[in-house]
Amino acid sequence: MSPHLHLHLAAIGGALLIANVVAHEHHDDKIPEGEGVSPDPIDSALWIHILIQIVAFGIVFPTGMVLGIVRSRFHVPLQTFGAILAIAGYFLGHAHGGRQFAPNIHASFATILMLLLLIQIVFGIYLKLHWETGIHARVRRYAVMSHGVLGKIMPVVSWVQMLFGGITALGFCRADHTGQCLAHFIMGSAFIGYGITLTILLLVGQTWLKRTGRSQEFFDSLLIAAWGCVNTFTEHRWGGPWVKNDLQHTSMGIVWWCAGLLGIWLSRKRDGRPKRNLIPAMVILITGWAMSAHPQGLMLSTHVHTVFGYTLMAAGAARIIEIAFVLRDRGSVDEEGDGDEASSWQYLTPFLLCASGFLFMGATEEQMALLSEAHVSHVSYILILYSVAFLLYLFVAMLLNLYASHAWPLTPAPPKHPDLPNGAPIANGHLDRRMRDAEEFELEGLMSDDEDGVKHSQST
Repeated sequence: MSPHLHLHLAAIGGALLIANVVAHEHHDDKIPEGEGVSPDPIDSALWIHILIQIVAFGIVFPTGMVLGIVRSRFHVPLQTFGAILAIAGYFLGHAHGGRQFAPNIHASFATILMLLLLIQIVFGIYLKLHWETGIHARVRRYAVMSHGVLGKIMPVVSWVQMLFGGITALGFCRADHTGQCLAHFIMGSAFIGYGITLTILLLVGQTWLKRTGRSQEFFDSLLIAAWGCVNTFTEHRWGGPWVKNDLQHTSMGIVWWCAGLLGIWLSRKRDGRPKRNLIPAMVILITGWAMSAHPQGLMLSTHVHTVFGYTLMAAGAARIIEIAFVLRDRGSVDEEGDGDEASSWQYLTPFLLCASGFLFMGATEEQMALLSEAHVSHVSYILILYSVAFLLYLFVAMLLNLYASHAWPLTPAPPKHPDLPNGAPIANGHLDRRMRDAEEFELEGLMSDDEDGVKHSQST
């Protein structure tokens, strides 16, 4: 690594430290009593801050994370560029005029996020120095592990901070609205995370899933049961009166853990082999039906919740069709191969889960009141939320394709044997392609060692 790059990375780390030291408190003299923001408009500096941080934490860093996983030479330059953007955006966030903000979670969490970024930069510099002797041999192993874990956590932490930013910009989720906001944003993010996880397992995770000896529904049911237990005991203040939708939320939690236990039991055959089942899909469908009939105070909110429920029901129905009719209880469409082929139908459930997550996050009381006052129709609003879901799913698919194209480059199909029926491939064509690649890599290393030994003996 060149000394100039060392200096550049060190300068980035120093700038992060300075940013945390010189960050000043925002003025709040124009904020009305009991409000979270002043009535002033958002100025250009703050808009630029929002745009830069979305690009840095929402696009550049996740892409750099994937490049780091596949050990691409573009990992360091891209993450360096992202760090420069993040630092510039951080300073702009403390240098804006216009709208004023009361003390908020976005400002507090920004310090934590930037400290995580600083730690990542320190780990990156240390690993690029390639100190591998003495005590560094032991330290490096933990540094590599920590750098990888933090890198994979950063997209999740960045997502949380971007949500905090949107909430803070509008002055939402304060006082009595906090609990309702937490429910919508946590559950909505959970649906989006579930959809992304299903996509990861669909496109690049089938080999791992086979190695665990468990079916997809085992993990789904386990998560549903755990989440149901949490909902059962947190949606109502036990000992107090039942208010609003407490009973519906609590009963939904009960359904989840009951169904989750059944799904876990049905996820294995008598001989211990993994087995597909429809219980998680049924839970999604039932939850969608319940949410579509959720009583609301505004007509706009009723329409949005109804479409959210229908979208969730469609995700559950699509999953049932996928398992029962598309896959016919198999793990994937090409279970005999390496499992990296996917039917076009299999993309439907993960996308609908992502869309339902955005719909639920966009249906809080304050958001619905703001849109109703602006006379925004539910059709326009829902189409915008679906558009955002399409863009997010496109980005996820692009990142997974980037990972797969580097981790498992496409190889020519094995030749067909002319003497076998229908030109079936020869027996070794059924071997796992990824396992063959690993064996070839190991054999290549052994052959190079043997060649070196032969050359050495001939020279002596």
